[in-house]
Amino acid sequence: MRQVVEQLEASRIREVANEGLGRADVLKFWFGESDEVTPGFIRDAAVASLQAGETFYAHNLGLQALREALAAYTDKLHPGRGAGHWFDRLAVTSGGVNGLMLASQALVEAGDEVVVVSPAWPNLVAQPLILGAKVHTVPLRVQADGPRAGAWVLNLDALLAAITPATRLLVVNAPNNPTGWTLSAAEQRAILAHCRRTGTWIVADEVYERLYFADDTPNGAAPSFLDVAEPEDRVIVAHSFSKSFLMTGWRLGWLVLPPTLTDAIGKLIEYNTSCAPVFVQRAAAVALERGDEVTPALVAHLRHCRDTLVPLLRQQPGVTLAEPLGGMYAFFRLDGHDDCLAVAKRLVREAGLGLAPGSAFSPQAAGWLRWCFASRDTARLVQGVERLQGWLAAQPPAAR
Repeated sequence: MRQVVEQLEASRIREVANEGLGRADVLKFWFGESDEVTPGFIRDAAVASLQAGETFYAHNLGLQALREALAAYTDKLHPGRGAGHWFDRLAVTSGGVNGLMLASQALVEAGDEVVVVSPAWPNLVAQPLILGAKVHTVPLRVQADGPRAGAWVLNLDALLAAITPATRLLVVNAPNNPTGWTLSAAEQRAILAHCRRTGTWIVADEVYERLYFADDTPNGAAPSFLDVAEPEDRVIVAHSFSKSFLMTGWRLGWLVLPPTLTDAIGKLIEYNTSCAPVFVQRAAAVALERGDEVTPALVAHLRHCRDTLVPLLRQQPGVTLAEPLGGMYAFFRLDGHDDCLAVAKRLVREAGLGLAPGSAFSPQAAGWLRWCFASRDTARLVQGVERLQGWLAAQPPAAR
C-alpha cells in the first residue's frame, strides 16, 4: 500500500453519518444532495434506453448526441461563440468527481506544487495528494463585521502571492462547498492573468454554477472562468449533472477543456472507466433538452429553503452565519463549541439532527457546521432548527 493512500483521512461527514445508522428519526442534512428524486421524464429516458438494448460501450468522450446537447447548453450560458466552438472541448465523465480526478491525472506529477483555495470539498485536496503532489491551501477569511459578518471572502493578494512559476495547478471551487462563497468576474480575470504569467493551470470546480442567488449576472448563473478565458488558456472547468438536475446517484459529469487536451483526456477515460454508461447519457441528454422544466424551479426552491433556514439560525444564541450567495449550504459557527466533529456526533445522538462538521473541509473551518438546505419540505428545516435550539438550551452554561 502506498503511504499517501494509507495516510488519507477518512470522510468525517461519513463518520458523523455512521452515528445515525439505523435511526429513522434523524433529520439528515449532512450530505450534499437534495432529498428530491430525479424527475420522472429523466428516469424514463434511462429506462427506454435499457429497454432498447443500449447496454454496450460508448465513445470515450461521450455520445455525440450528449456532447452536442452539452455544447448547446454551454453556449446558452456562455454565449458569443456558437455551439460548434464548444463541441471539441467537451469530455463526458463518470461523475464530477471522476472529471476532477482526470484533470489532476492529466496535469499533476509527483512532486508538483498544487494550490487549493480552502475550505474545500475534501476530494479537491486529496486527489493531487494521491498523485504525489505537494498541496498548499490558501484559506478564505471570515468577514468579522458589517452586513456580511460571517461570510467567507477571498484575500486575492494572498492567493496571487501563493501562485508562483513553481505552481503547477490552482484548484478553486466557486460557488464554494461548504461556505457559499463565490468568485466575482473581476477576481477571475485577475487570477487568470496571474496564472498566464506563471504558467499555472487552473481547474475550476463549477458544479454549483446554476445554484446562484445574487441576481447580478445576465444568465442567472454564477460568474464562470468560461466567460473570461480563451480556448487555449490553461483552464479546465468541471461540471456535474448531480446538483442542477437532481441526478446525484447517476454519476455523470463533464469537463470543458482546451481543445488540444481533449484527446488526451479521452485516453485517460479509457484507462479509468472506458466510458460513461449509455443509458445514463441518454437520460442526461433529455435532462439538458428539458432542463428549463427542472433547474429554474429548483433554484427558486433552494432560494426559498435558504431564506427559510438562515434567519432562523441567526436567531439562535452564539450562531455566526452569513447568507450564502450560491450552493445549497448554510455554513455557521456555534460559539463555544469548537470541536465541531464531536458536536456533530452529539447532535445526531442527542437531538436527531445530522449536520456535517466544518473540519471535514479544512482546519480553518474547525468550529463550523454545514447544513445542506436542499429539502423538498421546508418544514424539515424548521424542525431541524427547533432541535438545534432545544439541544443548545440543554447545554450547561459553560458550554453555551
